[in-house]
Amino acid sequence: MNSFPESLLIANRGEIARRIIRTAKRLGVRTVAVYHKVDAGLPYVAEADVAVQLEGDIPVQAYLDGEQIVAIAKENGATAVHPGYGFLAENAGFARTVSEAGLTWVGPSAEVIDIMGDKVESRRAVAVAGVPISGDAGAALKTGDEAVAEAKRVGYPVMVKASAGGGGIGMAVARDDEELRKAFENTKSMSERSFGSDRVFVERFVESARHVEIQVLGLDDGTIVALGERDCSTQRRHQKLIEESPAPNLDPAVRARLIESAIAAAGSVGYRNAGTVEFLLDTNSGDFVFLEMNTRIQVEHPITELTHGVDLIEQQLSIAASGTTTADFNPVSRGHAIELRICAEDPKRFFPSPGPIDVWVEPAGEGIRVDSGYVAGTEVTPHFDSLVAKVCAYGETREQALARAIVACGEFVIEGLTTNQPFLEEILASEEFTAGNYDTGVVEKIQKRLKAAAKRSA
Repeated sequence: MNSFPESLLIANRGEIARRIIRTAKRLGVRTVAVYHKVDAGLPYVAEADVAVQLEGDIPVQAYLDGEQIVAIAKENGATAVHPGYGFLAENAGFARTVSEAGLTWVGPSAEVIDIMGDKVESRRAVAVAGVPISGDAGAALKTGDEAVAEAKRVGYPVMVKASAGGGGIGMAVARDDEELRKAFENTKSMSERSFGSDRVFVERFVESARHVEIQVLGLDDGTIVALGERDCSTQRRHQKLIEESPAPNLDPAVRARLIESAIAAAGSVGYRNAGTVEFLLDTNSGDFVFLEMNTRIQVEHPITELTHGVDLIEQQLSIAASGTTTADFNPVSRGHAIELRICAEDPKRFFPSPGPIDVWVEPAGEGIRVDSGYVAGTEVTPHFDSLVAKVCAYGETREQALARAIVACGEFVIEGLTTNQPFLEEILASEEFTAGNYDTGVVEKIQKRLKAAAKRSA
């Protein structure tokens, strides 16, 4: 018999809160939502069984107030806490607070979050398990001289990264000693300001690379289940725009090695619940290295659900409550799925473009799924990430999924708010994306070609 938490507090907002509530309702799990007053009109607040307003003047800080959230959970009879993604989802201190309060944490242990949240420590852990990494698995670099020595060992060009970083913050490429010394100091400074840690490391920079990640589920008995890969290479300034599963034109032998390495990486820390192991794949050699592990549900999880016939939120709740998946869990990889991130931003300059939504009509039809946090009459405020919806298209083949994605993107009607839809349509229609042989530089290549074409026609 399947087992789930009786009552679940969702420590998040918007699209992912709605997503979690949808599955919880289907399973008969009572839901408790939290919201800041600026979000009072969003759909997830009304869709939860109970909704409690957070105290605090600054919206983001309210959602980061772990002690207040745990107190609300206990006061309202929640037995478990699901963090979603972002905010406190990968905060080991919050995971400990939840567990110490006698509540079930829907995620891996705080100790695992600590290890995998530090890129230096995570690289060390997975390297012991035989997972390929770039550079040395030693301690963080303390000086520019140490960085230069490491760069000469692995070979230029190199990438400088913040150990506690994310979202591309602080990342810089250096092609010689002078560039590296400057990048090293800049990254240390930016990392300290952004993450409260100045730990920095260096790895070899791959000129033509794909960003490929493996979805895993870790069970109490030590089993690690892998549910295929997602290609997240379509990025702008290290921010994902489009993801697809399975990765197009991926050598089956490379796929098998990626999955094997993901299982080893998760197993190296006794991983439990849902997580994603990310790799950087050299398009020329087929070699890959471990990037990081995200200890939470991913934004792009719907395309794995579509291609494997599973509900990852349901499995998260099952693992949290019973240590294993549901009795009917039987994932089978089939077809192809593409996800588009619809964001409230200028499609040309890419500046955030918050504002009220006058008209909101989601696309529908065979193979189309929309996960959204807004409806007509609500407002996208400037306080949070600009993501407003995820449009997913599934097909028996990549060609069918792509055709459906193009139609769905064009049919999504949002008025009163500027979004990046036109730019996503340009990517989907481009020869670079259509061919499926792209790398992480695909968006920049498309932009350069479009600008050159515009100049010629001017």
